Amino acid sequence: MKKLVYLFLMIAQTLFAQSAFQKGNELYKSEQFEEAAVVYEGILKSGQQSAELHFNLGNAYYKLHKVAPAIYHYEKALLLQPNDAEIQTNLKFAQKMAIDEIKVVPKVGFSQMLNEALDVFHYDTWAWIATVFSTVFLLFFTGYYFGPTSLMKRLFFAGMILALLVIAVSVGAAVLERKHYNSERPAIVFAEVASVKNEPKAAAPAAFELHEGTKVFVLETQDKWAKIELTDETQGWIEKAAIKELKQF
Repeated sequence: MKKLVYLFLMIAQTLFAQSAFQKGNELYKSEQFEEAAVVYEGILKSGQQSAELHFNLGNAYYKLHKVAPAIYHYEKALLLQPNDAEIQTNLKFAQKMAIDEIKVVPKVGFSQMLNEALDVFHYDTWAWIATVFSTVFLLFFTGYYFGPTSLMKRLFFAGMILALLVIAVSVGAAVLERKHYNSERPAIVFAEVASVKNEPKAAAPAAFELHEGTKVFVLETQDKWAKIELTDETQGWIEKAAIKELKQF
């Protein structure tokens, strides 16, 4: 009985979210961006998450010239749908509204080459590739087992070895990419202006300032402070209330 009630509530919640999402879209089309954002935020508060929802919410905030929320929701959409070109394009437009221009320090060496190779696909895609080639391996094995000639058996055996190699690489890439994803803690600065200090103390002098919309990476937290790193490898301490982490689903 409890399972039926739970299922009913899930269906009702999904239908409500779909109805609200359509309402939000209609408000957005009629250029009622503030009202559309309120509807989209209400869907998020109900526990529903999707790349399309965050993307549309990012669009609404972009139209309202709210830099930090727009960038935040575009980034959230990319976490859910990493290879979406439209989300990436709109994110770049939103980032142009941000005041801070943080350079990206190019990294060199084997570790960087490995990271670039892994970043070609999301970890889910790497896992999917491994699954597909597992099926390919079984097909080659079947061909090898029932091959009528020694030449065909050798060809199918070579295919098996190649498929195993792809499976091994894909599984390894998926594990490493997932580990990297879990260890990385991106966040967006929401405070209009935030002081970054050399140590986690309110009395400490400010090393530099950041403005809303800037992306940072949280390295550690201590009480109400977060140690952050920028893409130019600059580090410092900022109040946790000034930022909002992207992976807090």
